[in-house]
Amino acid sequence: MSGNQYSRNKKTHGHDDAIVVENVSKQFRIPHERKITVYQHLAGLIAGSHSYEIFDALKDVSLTVKHGETFGVIGPNGSGKSTLLKILAGVLYPDRGTVRMNGKIAPFLELGVGFHPDLTAEENIYLYGAIMGLTKRMVASKYEEILDFAELKRFENMKLKNFSSGMAVRLAFSTAIQTNPDILLVDEVLAVGDESFQRKCSGKIDEIRREGKTILLVSHDLGMVQKLCERGILLKDGRILSSGSSDKIVEDYKRMTLPHTS
Repeated sequence: MSGNQYSRNKKTHGHDDAIVVENVSKQFRIPHERKITVYQHLAGLIAGSHSYEIFDALKDVSLTVKHGETFGVIGPNGSGKSTLLKILAGVLYPDRGTVRMNGKIAPFLELGVGFHPDLTAEENIYLYGAIMGLTKRMVASKYEEILDFAELKRFENMKLKNFSSGMAVRLAFSTAIQTNPDILLVDEVLAVGDESFQRKCSGKIDEIRREGKTILLVSHDLGMVQKLCERGILLKDGRILSSGSSDKIVEDYKRMTLPHTS
C-alpha cells in the first residue's frame, strides 16, 4: 500500500530510539447494514452501493521510545490503543506514515499472536520460538523454564483451544519473555490472569526493565503506568491528546474523564 512504511531492524549500536512512529494513520471500513439475503447482496453489487462507514482508528500519530525506556499508552476504549500496538507488532500496517522498530520484538497481545488453537502448549512454544528466530535447540533449553513460570507443566500436551483464557495468557507471556527481546509490547491482556500471576508478571517486567530492555505498555491501570513508565501518551479518538511524563498523562486522563458541570 502506497504512502506507508514499516521496518523492523536488529538493534544497532549508536541508535538511541527503539521505536519511531511518524504521522501514522489507520482507517477501517465498517458496514452500515447486514445483507440478509442473496438477492439483497446481489442487488447491492449491481447498484454499486458501498454501504460502509470510514472509521479513523489512528490519525497522524507520532512518537519515539528510546532504548531502555518503559513507555505507557493510555486512553478510553476505542481510542486507538490496540490498533497502535498491532501496527507496532507488524500485525497491521498503517495506511499512511512510517514505523521503525530498532530491535527484536516480542509482542504480547490478544492472548498470544503467533499461537495456534489446534496445537498443544508444547507445539505452540516451539512455533512461537521459531517465529521469533530461535532454533529448536534454543527453545528446548528454555522449555522447562517457560512451563514452570506459566505453572502449566501438567497441561503441556493439551491443545490451546481447551485452555482457559487465564491459562492461555500465562503461556503466551511466559513464552514471550524467554525469547530475549529488545522490545516488549504488552497489552491489557495481563489483567486476564489471576492476581498472583499478575504480581509475578509485574515482577518479571521490573526485571526486564532493570536489564535495560524497552517496554511499551498499554493499560487501563493508571497506577501501574505511573509506577512502571517514565513517559507516555494519552490517546482519544485516534489522536494524541497529551504526551509527556506518566504523571502528566495520567492527570490529563483523569481531568478528561471528570463529569462536566454546567
